[in-house]
Amino acid sequence: MSRIDDLIEQLAPGGICYRELGAVAAYSTTRVDAAELDATNFVGVDNLLPNKQGKVDASYLPNTARLTAYQEGDLLLGNIRPYLKKVWLATNAGGCSGDVLALRIFAGMLPMLLPEFLFYLLSSDSFFAYSMQHAKGAKMPRGNKEAIMRYRIPVPPLEVQREIVRILDTFTELEAELEAELEARRHQYEHYRQTLLRPSAQGGSRWIELGSLGRVSMCKRVFKDQTTTRGDIPFFKIGTFGGKPDAYISEALFLDYRNRYPFPKKGDVLLSAAGTIGRAVEYDGERAYFQDSNIVWLDNDESIVLNRYLYHQYQP
Repeated sequence: MSRIDDLIEQLAPGGICYRELGAVAAYSTTRVDAAELDATNFVGVDNLLPNKQGKVDASYLPNTARLTAYQEGDLLLGNIRPYLKKVWLATNAGGCSGDVLALRIFAGMLPMLLPEFLFYLLSSDSFFAYSMQHAKGAKMPRGNKEAIMRYRIPVPPLEVQREIVRILDTFTELEAELEAELEARRHQYEHYRQTLLRPSAQGGSRWIELGSLGRVSMCKRVFKDQTTTRGDIPFFKIGTFGGKPDAYISEALFLDYRNRYPFPKKGDVLLSAAGTIGRAVEYDGERAYFQDSNIVWLDNDESIVLNRYLYHQYQP
């Protein structure tokens, strides 16, 4: 259930009516001269931002004399590759390219449907999944304009719409604040990481070869016919190193190989030795097996270098 569905269930427990999008809105049929447009009010599909992030000023102007006009309160949808989730609730009037759909609520429906509420409905993952389901073309899919108009939306009482918009606006603001804070922390972390890991940052620092700290080891090879899509022990290849396992091996094979061949201990730093050079993951001791040759670790007694330091040193 989506966040909107959950809110509707809470705020309108008596039930609501559903309508096809075409019963409450239509594509804009008005036109505007290109001469009246500039970077701030021309919307091409390129300056609509993915993942429901709105739009930025256009980096180029239209090359056609007349374009579809939009007005404040219209919903603009990027119609190329709907999975990019490009949508914007217009805050001004202007014109848009042919790859952007301008949806306008019927004047008679405005007393019953808030543009802001419709925006949240059409920026939901369920809408974009529906649009992709009916899209035309494989390499560069385009939304099906007729199918989009058949998309069914809930139309709860206006006071319920206002409360849902208020709640979702609050969440949107909080998410933006958190994302900005996280981005600032990422920059801060990267600054200190680069500064502190430079040899000159610490007195007496020196460069040494990784192999001088201990033996570089790898697991015994596991062949494809020894893996399964389901099983006892997760098996990690380099492509999913540190994430979801590629496959599984049997517990019997795991125990046999772990007892007879080198195997990392908890706290060892696993390094990707090919493909994603420098990526490091600390082995947490959970039972798992790792692809030979592409994933290695160091038998390090930490008398010279701490494993945790190595972990930070080998982050990309």
